[in-house]
Amino acid sequence: MTVITNPVLPGYHPDPSILRVGDDYYIAVSTFEWFPGVQIHHSRDLVHWRLLTHPLTRVSQLDMVGNIDSGGVWAPCLSYADGRFYLIYTDVKSRQGAFKDTHNYLVTAEHIEGPWSDPVYLNSSGFDPSLFHDEDGSKWLLNMIWDFRKGQNSFAGIALQRYDPDRQCLTGPVHNIFRGTRLGVTEAPHLYQRDGYYYLVTAEGGTGYNHAVTVARSMSLFGPYEVDPDNPILTSDQTDQSCLQKAGHASLVETQQGDWYMAHLCARPVVDGKCILGRETALQKCYWNEAGWLRVEGGPAPAWSVAAPNLPSYSFPPEPLRDDFSSTGLQPYWNSLRRPFTQDWLSLSERPGFLRLKGGESMQSTHRQSLLARRLEGFHVDVATELDFSPEHFQQMAGLIVYYDTADYVYLRVTHHETLGKCLGIIESRHGRYDEPLTREVALPATPTCLKASIDRERLQFYFAVENGAWQAIGSEHDIRHLSDDDADYIRFTGTFVGVCVQDLGGQGRWADFAWFDYRPREAVQDS
Repeated sequence: MTVITNPVLPGYHPDPSILRVGDDYYIAVSTFEWFPGVQIHHSRDLVHWRLLTHPLTRVSQLDMVGNIDSGGVWAPCLSYADGRFYLIYTDVKSRQGAFKDTHNYLVTAEHIEGPWSDPVYLNSSGFDPSLFHDEDGSKWLLNMIWDFRKGQNSFAGIALQRYDPDRQCLTGPVHNIFRGTRLGVTEAPHLYQRDGYYYLVTAEGGTGYNHAVTVARSMSLFGPYEVDPDNPILTSDQTDQSCLQKAGHASLVETQQGDWYMAHLCARPVVDGKCILGRETALQKCYWNEAGWLRVEGGPAPAWSVAAPNLPSYSFPPEPLRDDFSSTGLQPYWNSLRRPFTQDWLSLSERPGFLRLKGGESMQSTHRQSLLARRLEGFHVDVATELDFSPEHFQQMAGLIVYYDTADYVYLRVTHHETLGKCLGIIESRHGRYDEPLTREVALPATPTCLKASIDRERLQFYFAVENGAWQAIGSEHDIRHLSDDDADYIRFTGTFVGVCVQDLGGQGRWADFAWFDYRPREAVQDS
């Protein structure tokens, strides 16, 4: 029997919205402050997946300069009707304190790979929007309602309002169709029609270890909605940390043969409940019971292995382990912070065969960092690069970074010291507190320098090599549990990235050239 092995999208891939169009399956996931906005993954058999495209590639679609950590794109919803793809997403500008500025937009395209339109603004009343296409042809926007008032339930229910595609705007009254169950924190609404019922799937319990999937139904779009007596239909077994945790935020898809699957987020803790990879995407097989309620095969806890649908196997070529920057464009797995790939800070042509980054703002900036990174997708990974950089001042830095957000990262960087000249050191930020773990930086020759990070679950060791020499360890082993959602005193939502960056805090744009970037998993079997 062919099986689906979870997570199907390892590493930071939260809030999945799954869709089938003909024989093609797509999953759209949140990208938060990382650019380009929204990842869309593709499959033909639900077993093999590849990153296909990013729909939000222009500032006119997504302007995130200045966005807070874990702001930006939340919970996209991908749908298809009338020969067009529809993508709904939130751009979160603020989220701390009583208020949340959550702007909801719609873009469309005739083809999944675009071009995607400029956005239509919808509302800002809450987040996690979705678009429901009713059988009668009408279209309806859903989103959770955020109530900032003291003494109120902040998650105040699920709003429903009609969308007019001709006028490209919302119209008519707003209906609060569902105020949630006893689990609370009701969000991520998705509507489905089946056998005369409207089924409302929501996420409840919060995005952490109490996360869950709940269902309610009604014969009227506007309710009242009857709550499934066996809710939650999916949640994690918190007593067993070896199981998939944080299961919730689900969407549904029906296969060509009539089987049903649920895409949901999950997480895998390394130790002490810390999930350095962030929230990932998994699939569960479902069925409808005699009473017409949705059930997960094997019970409400997420499974590592799930029976695959009876579809022809459809695999994709393996992703190259090394990027030698010889293409005219970047590989699709690369991401930048808050701003698009533009020639004013990034170039593949100024020195052919190299990635040139021009120095930007500091690692704590929410505006214009010159940082290019990819998701950490496994627990045992070596990443390495070769750097050609000639700094002239201590404010000029470049190197290899293991990054969660502006408050938490570990950075092996080349810089200039008044006595040593060109040198190598480590900067660490833990919960926003700056540190330099080395007592003395290492002097370097003028030649290019190779840098490596070796990650083993919650442990990180840096290495360097010069003039084709052997790798030398630098500094002691780092505990990187702080590179997780779970190690801060506030809620955050992303995951660990590995990549390269350049800073010129004097504003001169001193550049660094990277000859290659190597990402090499070391796990031979699935690490649970």
